[in-house]
Amino acid sequence: MDPIEVACNCGAVTARLDAQPLQQFYCHCDDCQRASGSPYVAIALFPAASVRVHGETVAWTLRTLPRHRCPVCGIQIFGEVPGGEIIGIRAERLPPDLFQPAFHIHCRYARLPVQDALPHYAGLPPLFGGNDERVAW
Repeated sequence: MDPIEVACNCGAVTARLDAQPLQQFYCHCDDCQRASGSPYVAIALFPAASVRVHGETVAWTLRTLPRHRCPVCGIQIFGEVPGGEIIGIRAERLPPDLFQPAFHIHCRYARLPVQDALPHYAGLPPLFGGNDERVAW
């Protein structure tokens, strides 16, 4: 696999991703909504050891997830999943053909119903230690 390069809008912060995403999904949790100002965010999870960040970032935590943004242009680039072994890269930073989401999570907090063919979990899916409870729009 060729490394994937992602960057903020101004290029002051870049990240090299040396692995394929572990999982890709849309998150509708109220924490992501408040932090992003959007009804949901697109996320690709990578092993932390495969992510090499170049440039200084500003880290901030709304509740439990430390998020990193560029101090120059303010673009959020990644979040550190608690536990330290996973990095969540904002999917809009990825090449367009790389993001292929498999499901939606935390749909109980959804502001807007999203009707697509993907599973819509009320909370976390079994893969993340949750249950199989889903929402129906």
